[in-house]
Amino acid sequence: MSQTTKDHILIVDSDPVIRDFLSRQALIAAGYKVEAVGNASEAINAVSQKAPDAIIANLYLPGLSGKDMMVALSSQGHDIPVVVIAQKGSESDIVQAFRLGAADYLLWPVREAEVIAVIERVLKEVHARRERQQVDGQLALANQELKQRVSELTTMYSIGKAVTSITDQTLLFENILSAASKVTRVDVSWFLLREEQSNTFRLVAHQNLPPSLSSYINQPWDDGISSLVANSGESLSIHGRALERFKINSLGKSTLVVPVKAQRQVIGLLAAMRNRPIPFSENEQNLLEAVADYASISLINARLFRAVEARARALESKSDDAPGQALQALRSELQIPLEKALLAYAELGQIRLKKQQKESMDQLQNALQELLRVINQTNDIAALTSQQ
Repeated sequence: MSQTTKDHILIVDSDPVIRDFLSRQALIAAGYKVEAVGNASEAINAVSQKAPDAIIANLYLPGLSGKDMMVALSSQGHDIPVVVIAQKGSESDIVQAFRLGAADYLLWPVREAEVIAVIERVLKEVHARRERQQVDGQLALANQELKQRVSELTTMYSIGKAVTSITDQTLLFENILSAASKVTRVDVSWFLLREEQSNTFRLVAHQNLPPSLSSYINQPWDDGISSLVANSGESLSIHGRALERFKINSLGKSTLVVPVKAQRQVIGLLAAMRNRPIPFSENEQNLLEAVADYASISLINARLFRAVEARARALESKSDDAPGQALQALRSELQIPLEKALLAYAELGQIRLKKQQKESMDQLQNALQELLRVINQTNDIAALTSQQ
């Protein structure tokens, strides 16, 4: 008995006795599903409605013969194995049937066991061919998916390399939207950025928004969906009739909004929309979220770059003033003690000194006066430096 009880066999014979023997006594008893018709025209119609797994057909049918039926089925693109029934002594007709593509033959009269053996042999080849076709299809699909994943990874690598190295915000926003459109193949996209001192989101970039909305650039933006994502911090995909309740339903039939986060806070929103009500796949959402992660890194890099630039300018400004400030401080610290020393020397001049002491005092006076002259010069240098 066949292990595959769901195979469908079509019997084509004008003799009701042969039809009954093949179908009821042999095949149905063995667990096959059987359909029997009396001529080639009925057989062609039956195949057109539901193709059987195998056909048993008498070569000597009235009207169109069994060979004519095989030619007709082949011309219509049907690839169904046919077992032909012939009388003993009809070897030449059997050879012609094999040339037309017959899979096997039976010589009438035939025993039930012979019928079952031939059908099992034919169906074994049918099952093997289908398994090969299924495996080939799976391999082709796997190969296609692999190529798509490689393409996506290559795209994401190039996107990450380009986006994370940009510090100019205008160019950064344009590249983010370009990347989003590339990985999700959308018709419209826009990017919102939260103001640092509030929870307001501004439209900072877009692709293909209508003129009536593109004028909102750098203005507060609320499309109804983005605010939900901003509050939840989770991506949101909506398509079809569910989108009709939102203000942006006129832009498309399917949308995906993902948050751009920094330190678990939503600092931006990336939105993509399609004209058709085709939902975004999980893979497309993952890709857009990856773009959002790159956007977050880029925004943080850009802010750090601007902060470093500001700090560098401040330090440069201070370094420009440093020489003058240092000289002024030096003059203030030395001038007063020197002036006091000169005053004390003047008082000592009233005392009668020995010649050697007088000479030493004169040398000290000269040294003090020279130091005071140098300090006064530093004042002029500091003034000149501050003017530059």
